[in-house]
Amino acid sequence: MLNFLSFFYRQSRRRFLYPLVSALVAVGMVVAAPLPSKAISWIDLLIQGAQIVQLSNISDKQEYQIGRDINQQLVSSEIRILRNPGLSRYVDQIGQRLAQESDRPDIPYTFQVVADKGVNAFATMGGFVYVNAGLLTGADNEAELASVISHEIGHITGRHAIKQMRQMALARGVAQAAGLDRSMAVQIGVDLALRRPKSRQDELDADRRGLATLERAGYAPSAMVGFMEKLLSAPSVPTVLSTHPATKDRIVALERAIEPNRANVGDGLNNVAYKAKLRSYLGS
Repeated sequence: MLNFLSFFYRQSRRRFLYPLVSALVAVGMVVAAPLPSKAISWIDLLIQGAQIVQLSNISDKQEYQIGRDINQQLVSSEIRILRNPGLSRYVDQIGQRLAQESDRPDIPYTFQVVADKGVNAFATMGGFVYVNAGLLTGADNEAELASVISHEIGHITGRHAIKQMRQMALARGVAQAAGLDRSMAVQIGVDLALRRPKSRQDELDADRRGLATLERAGYAPSAMVGFMEKLLSAPSVPTVLSTHPATKDRIVALERAIEPNRANVGDGLNNVAYKAKLRSYLGS
């Protein structure tokens, strides 16, 4: 009888210890990285351990969730979204038309107008695209606007932000063997969206993807070249070009990719109609 009780006791301890050891291992993975000096509860540590993201194998759902968190931080403290329902709906219609013809049509896309007069646009992972109001008024027609949006979609379909996030995490020494803490991923994502210079390879890839999307969506491909050329001749370099390398090389690559007899075939080249539509939304 005593032997049976001893055996039962040992088995019970083993069943209890296995989950405890697993939990301690998860905590160890988190505390191995430098932590702030203030006390953190075991529950908080376990939650942090559950939020590790493996960037080399991130799913569409995880990418969207991180992009959503990046967006929340951007709109709450970094940028101001223009509250103009008509203009926002117009930009979203163009964006959704392009997104459905992109290389990743099945992820949710969000297109927002930023209340900023600078000629700029950017994107974050998970389908979030931001277009400055200044870019809308800087474009001559809808096809030019669509060309910039399609370029930003190209960054999303190419997963460029994920690659850049991985590189920055390694450079900062914050990536762990198991991956990257989700809160740190959001922090890096905000930094990438606002301040990270773009690489030549990523820009050329986004141009290539964006041009293909623009044409499949039925817009005239010449607008992408036209918009870049116009910005290059501006008195001061617009933000949209200041963070992008070798714009002249990009123009040459685009011109080679566009069939001359198809350059002006497609929608969106009516300058008068576009400006009239903007005036109806902006009231001027």
